[in-house]
Amino acid sequence: MYLPIKWLKDYVDFDFDVKKLADGLSNSGSHVESIINPSEGLDKIVVGKINKIEKHPDADKLVVCQVDVGEEIQIVTGAKNVFEGAYVPVALHGSTIAGGTKIKKGKLRGVESNGMLCSLEELGFETSVIPKEARNGIFIFPEEGEVGKSAIEALYMNEEILELEITPNRPDSLSVMGMAVETAATFDLEVKHNDIKINNEQSDFSEFFDDIVLETENCNRYYSKILRNLKIGPSPLWLQAYLMQAGVRPISNIVDLTNFVMLEYGQPLHAFDLDTLKNRKIVVRMAKDGETTVTLDGETRKLTSDDILITDGTEIIGLAGVMGGLDSEITDKTVNVLLEGANFNKENIRKTSRRLGLRSEASSRFEKGIDANLSSVAVDRVCELAEKLGIAEVVGGNKDVINKLNEPNKIKLRREKCNNLIGIDLSIEEIESILNRLEIETEINGDTLIATTPTERLDLEIEEDLIEEVARIYGLQNIEPQMLKGTLTVGRKPRFRNVEDRIKNLLIGLGYSEFMTYSFISPSAYEKANYEEKDENILKILNPLGEDYSIMRTTMVPSMIDALAKNFARGNENVGGFEIGNTFLPTGEELPSEKLKLTMGFYDLGDFYYLKESIEKILWYLGIDKLEVRRKEASFLHPGRSAEFLLDGKSLGIFGEVHPKVLENYGLKKRAYVAELDFDLIVEHTIDNYYYKELPKYPTIKRDFAFVMDREIDSVELEEISRKHGKDLLESFKVFDIYEGENIEEGKKSVAFSLVFRAPDRTLEDGEVTEICEKIVEEIEKEKDAKLRS
Repeated sequence: MYLPIKWLKDYVDFDFDVKKLADGLSNSGSHVESIINPSEGLDKIVVGKINKIEKHPDADKLVVCQVDVGEEIQIVTGAKNVFEGAYVPVALHGSTIAGGTKIKKGKLRGVESNGMLCSLEELGFETSVIPKEARNGIFIFPEEGEVGKSAIEALYMNEEILELEITPNRPDSLSVMGMAVETAATFDLEVKHNDIKINNEQSDFSEFFDDIVLETENCNRYYSKILRNLKIGPSPLWLQAYLMQAGVRPISNIVDLTNFVMLEYGQPLHAFDLDTLKNRKIVVRMAKDGETTVTLDGETRKLTSDDILITDGTEIIGLAGVMGGLDSEITDKTVNVLLEGANFNKENIRKTSRRLGLRSEASSRFEKGIDANLSSVAVDRVCELAEKLGIAEVVGGNKDVINKLNEPNKIKLRREKCNNLIGIDLSIEEIESILNRLEIETEINGDTLIATTPTERLDLEIEEDLIEEVARIYGLQNIEPQMLKGTLTVGRKPRFRNVEDRIKNLLIGLGYSEFMTYSFISPSAYEKANYEEKDENILKILNPLGEDYSIMRTTMVPSMIDALAKNFARGNENVGGFEIGNTFLPTGEELPSEKLKLTMGFYDLGDFYYLKESIEKILWYLGIDKLEVRRKEASFLHPGRSAEFLLDGKSLGIFGEVHPKVLENYGLKKRAYVAELDFDLIVEHTIDNYYYKELPKYPTIKRDFAFVMDREIDSVELEEISRKHGKDLLESFKVFDIYEGENIEEGKKSVAFSLVFRAPDRTLEDGEVTEICEKIVEEIEKEKDAKLRS
């Protein structure tokens, strides 16, 4: 961005040199890349008035001009656009023009010439910013000037221009007003804001225009006013000079005003020839794939559904936020103008600009984000200037359609946190003063303040943003460097990692290997593993590596079976594995719920009871021994060969033999066993410190029983009855046989178990144990309709 110092001084008064300004702005975060001196190398160039023009006696393409530069001198020129009465820049004898060329008096084809009439190129202006009518000839001042005055001053070239690098998060600084606020804050000065007033509005908006319709939420706001009886012509010299120094080519007075205000406030504007619109309305909509339009540069653009269009209800008249349409452009015949101050979704503008390779001053601002509140301010400013310059009448009223406006953020800032992060010691009043310099309103409450941010500061969202503002305006160079300080702490693993390590060590000792599988799987994995999973419980990945990795797993069992099947296919024998990993469940929130699971599986290592014993060893090793085991059916496990562990009434996990159909789906031709346990619940009940008690001194008494009962009764139910009536003397309950077959009635089974009794403080007597056992037998026969076998 180019910032003319002359323009900046319209809003901030300062008298220090430009080097101090550049250093200060760079230190406060607005990086100055270079200081441009437009008049560097130029000397003895003044304003002259052509009094008389005569043909050269010996050259058809040359003319002899009598030019008043405070005194009348004769200059020979070949320029075709000169005329008597024109005010022009004149390089006198002994002057220097752009490129270091020296001008001396001499003779051209025998006629004396005492200087040179200059074009803007010869004064150092880039061709891209020179008005079309001034590109191939002498520059003609658009208004009368002071003869003999320095042309450098007349063209506002006597003050420097700053070239700034504005970061993408500060679109507010892509304007002269934005940089005026930054300058004032950096040097603790006052900003002179425009007091916009329109003094003489004519007629009413509704007489010229009907409606504005926003058919897309990607247009946040559309504000418009009308100028009538427009007198198209060149802009005054000050306006042209400001634009050229800011890197923008002057075109015509009304277009120049929209560009001037865009540079002033950072709000792009557009002017439509009202009389070329086929309908008395504006409709903002999204383009359809394959639509085309011709933009101001004469190029035909192919559009997509990401592009926002400005239409008159019938025809496309503009590519929103990027470039206007060719058919509605301002021409010499334009009389009435519809001014557009709109605000569009920055993502759409960025996509359109990048895809079409069409980057404009407007798109470069819209794609970074603009405060929608500026739309009306900027349009009203154009109307004010048009009225002051006498180029048009302002029509009364406006049309303002709003989808969304930026609201000020209220952010709490704590003095202690601010000082700790920056490394300084400021009072809350000093912090408030710095923020106020940035036009951030504040309210102090003790050692905390509540800041209300300007709506154009889209980058201020959290407390740390405000702290950064305090730091940069205070001056990073003013913060005294300090040695690093802090306290040493002992690094340690979180508790669940320690539990994880203990489980891994034990399982590896039992012959299991650690498996590692992907967290994302194929949707078909659930069907393959015979899972009854619903689509609403599955998280789909937006950018998957492929169909086989397109969803996040909600269980690790399919991955475990798949790993076993791959080992079998490769001829590996006696394979057992485990994995501790996350599963992912939707929550309705932005992020899913992540739950750790412990999954185990094997083939050719043992049977159902080996898997059960492996799990019990893990849990015993972690200090978890109050477990229940119950039958539990699962669609992926063999019917009748599956169960679950319960811990304090909560399901700890399910285990069992893999269903034959699942084995067939995976091509696994051996019996396989899997378990999936709730790792978080295991961690919750794990004991970190073991407490030992001395070995018992007194002997045990053992009793064996066998009952015939219904097949559906679980042995854990027998244990519950036994412990209930064991009077704290029952030390252990162990099932040692379950039999079905000959001599056992159909639908029945025989369960044999041992009861071991011991007292901690005495030797038990047989009679005492017999009494307890009789009560246990009685209750089992009564509650379970079981019969004691002789």
